[in-house]
Amino acid sequence: MALTHRSPNLLKPLSATALSLAQPLRRPFSSSSDTATLTVETSVPFTGHICDPPSRAVETTPRELMAFFRDMATMRRMEIAADSLYKAKLIRGFCHLYDGQEAVAVGMEAAITKKDCIITAYRDHCLFLGRGGTLVEVFAEVMGRQAGCSKGKMANDQNDATVTEVAVIGATSAVIVTSGGSMHLYKKDSRFYGGHGIVGAQVPLGCGLAFAQKYSKEEHVTFALYGDGAANQGQLFEALNMAALWDLPAILVCENNHYGMGTAEWRATKCLAYYKRGDYVPGVKVDGMDALAVKQACKFAKEHALKNGPIILEMDTYRYHGHSMSDPGSTYRTRDEITGVRQERDPIERIRKLVLSHELATEKELKVFKLDFSFKDIEKEIRKKVDEAIAKAKESPMPDPSELFTNVYVEGYRVELMEQEAERKENLRLEQIGKKSELYSLEVDSGKISNPPPQEIGRRVLNINADL
Repeated sequence: MALTHRSPNLLKPLSATALSLAQPLRRPFSSSSDTATLTVETSVPFTGHICDPPSRAVETTPRELMAFFRDMATMRRMEIAADSLYKAKLIRGFCHLYDGQEAVAVGMEAAITKKDCIITAYRDHCLFLGRGGTLVEVFAEVMGRQAGCSKGKMANDQNDATVTEVAVIGATSAVIVTSGGSMHLYKKDSRFYGGHGIVGAQVPLGCGLAFAQKYSKEEHVTFALYGDGAANQGQLFEALNMAALWDLPAILVCENNHYGMGTAEWRATKCLAYYKRGDYVPGVKVDGMDALAVKQACKFAKEHALKNGPIILEMDTYRYHGHSMSDPGSTYRTRDEITGVRQERDPIERIRKLVLSHELATEKELKVFKLDFSFKDIEKEIRKKVDEAIAKAKESPMPDPSELFTNVYVEGYRVELMEQEAERKENLRLEQIGKKSELYSLEVDSGKISNPPPQEIGRRVLNINADL
């Protein structure tokens, strides 16, 4: 039975204020003013904890609004396609989808650069795409193909058995389980460090990245994302304490989608104000379904972190799918609740309504407008691109089994010498065992051991096997 108790703020319909602009606008997409600066007010006010919250007035451009629409629509289509691939058993193991939360990914990217670091948990497909990853890299990785961003080093069981995250060397079943897959997307050149399957473990790593940035005297920050279900993890508070002691440029982002797996937040957490959970660390609550609000909050947080140290952002968001593909998502919440959020808070529809209500484009133009100003149907074009990416990913071969042993040690730290020495000792041991076996065979053949009893042969064989 679904739980009916929920926050009264879960549904926040778009108001006239939320769509208001500080200046009248007339269809800039049909002219050269697509880069003109516009000022838009966020859907709801920010709420601050021991800090003055940012202004609700956000600067944007018609081009940026259309980029938000395009990017979020692409992310949405990608996740819907991943749902179908999972049900077709082309994606195996764990798969956590991000549809509904796209505004966090695109708004954050609009406020930062690729020199800033992002690290997150296992709901990472759209964040990887936002960092500059491609659709082919995503689909190839989640299907365990070589073209994936982690070379397809994911859980892939050809025997259709339950897949775990433990590799068994020498097992007869065709199981290849290593460091990639849906939960482990990476893009080091854009400073996207995953993709982590252990709940909350990415937060201390994120603070470590921020430590490196400060140590190197970089003017960049790290965004460490986690869900409300991970907000009670002890390691989070330990890492935050050290970040505050050392004034690290760390921004902890709680993506509060109101359910930790199948548990409503009010059943798991005494204090639901996650932005206040840092106590001595400032925090801001943000409408995570409003891409412009996310952009404004992340810009504010970056400026704060570079000057004063860590800050917490609570993104009030919502996921449409269940926790993972194994969760139908409707046993602990009502379908009416999901439909209500879609109708009243959907991040893509929010941008669409903003564009249409102020005549930045007509509905027809919105369907055919593209950033290169060619007249194509955006959503149709996105669907085509996603389908093409899936087809290309399917053509990529499975990784060679030898990939299981790659990327185990860091190169250049003498680990290779240790590996070579261990291999030399193992070869020497096997050579000695072979000599023992050969000597015994010669003794039997020469008659030195005549008619050895079966138990003696068995004992010798067991000794040799024990050596092996």
